Amino acid sequence: MYDAIVIGLGGMGSATLYHLALSGCKVLGLEQFEIGHAMGSSHGSTRIIRLAYSEGPEYVPLLQAAYRYWRELERAADLEEPLLHVTGGLDIGPQGSWTVEGSKKSCLEHGIEFEQLGGADINRKFPGYCLPASMTAIYQPDGGYLLSEAAIHAHIERATCAGACVRSGIEVTGWSRQRSGLRVETRDAAFDTKRLVVTAGPWIGRLHAQLQPYCQPERQVMLWTAPPAPDRFKPERFPVFVMESPLGRFYGFPDHCGQGFKIGKFHHLRQRVENPSAMDRACQPEDEAALREGIAGYFPEADGPTRRAAACIFTNTPDGHFILDRLPGDEDVFVAAGFSGHGYKFCGVVGRIMADFCQDRPPAWDIDRFRLSPGRWAGRA
Repeated sequence: MYDAIVIGLGGMGSATLYHLALSGCKVLGLEQFEIGHAMGSSHGSTRIIRLAYSEGPEYVPLLQAAYRYWRELERAADLEEPLLHVTGGLDIGPQGSWTVEGSKKSCLEHGIEFEQLGGADINRKFPGYCLPASMTAIYQPDGGYLLSEAAIHAHIERATCAGACVRSGIEVTGWSRQRSGLRVETRDAAFDTKRLVVTAGPWIGRLHAQLQPYCQPERQVMLWTAPPAPDRFKPERFPVFVMESPLGRFYGFPDHCGQGFKIGKFHHLRQRVENPSAMDRACQPEDEAALREGIAGYFPEADGPTRRAAACIFTNTPDGHFILDRLPGDEDVFVAAGFSGHGYKFCGVVGRIMADFCQDRPPAWDIDRFRLSPGRWAGRA
């Protein structure tokens, strides 16, 4: 009998396993693919982290904790390369846009250092950018990026060192309540546990039909190019960015270790995914065209040959906010899901929240926004 089982060992699940193991729990992690696979939402080398948060000031205390947890993991894992690379971050948009005003609000409410820059100022300061003068941005110096795949491996390695058991290549088919707890069923075996955490990403709806209408997987493509002016896209000269523009909402990264300039576009083709395991993971011409439009418009010095492309999956909720809660009617089952394309940076703090749930400790942060409260999505599913 385990104290807890974690289903899904991507970014959130690996962090949950780590925090449960550190707490002394007898814990098992189950992953249907290999550890660090490229089928879900956490691959593609890097993910943005930022404190200036347009999605809402209620995220900032969690972000501040997340920064601490990433640095703690780096120290614990004794890594040759940091997991968190600070470049500064730009939240860009037209005057009065949701992205700019939301980021400014988060900074002002929490006393976070920032600077507001016009498009021409950004272009002078960071010459990899070529923004119209009408654009503005919140520059926050603590923004940067995480090495997402390396972080999963670090969480798993430290969790196993602390006593966690890990089984990969094993697909969970469901769970049932037993007299003494819960039984998790797979195609090959069954495991008994007192508590269960489901961090299954886009597969959450398959495992719990109640959440399927509120956790919609969407295909997303990332593109890396070889910039004709590579020096302008080095981490020390090119902050990460999130940009609201007439061409869409883009996000991007400097060239990490010669991989190239990286760009994505939120909801680039608005492709709903019915079966995450069978999704098209090749970059199609229409995928690249949507991303090249943003490069040509705002980063022409990065408009070089394609280095590589990768498809991942967003799992979107109707309101764009996370789900962090106990499953209704299942007092020993907890879920972290619906991260809507902006969750990875929170892995450490989400893992701690799930570990607290499993041990009947109240979370140290206000997570009311993320609860499965009655009426949260009334009329929005």
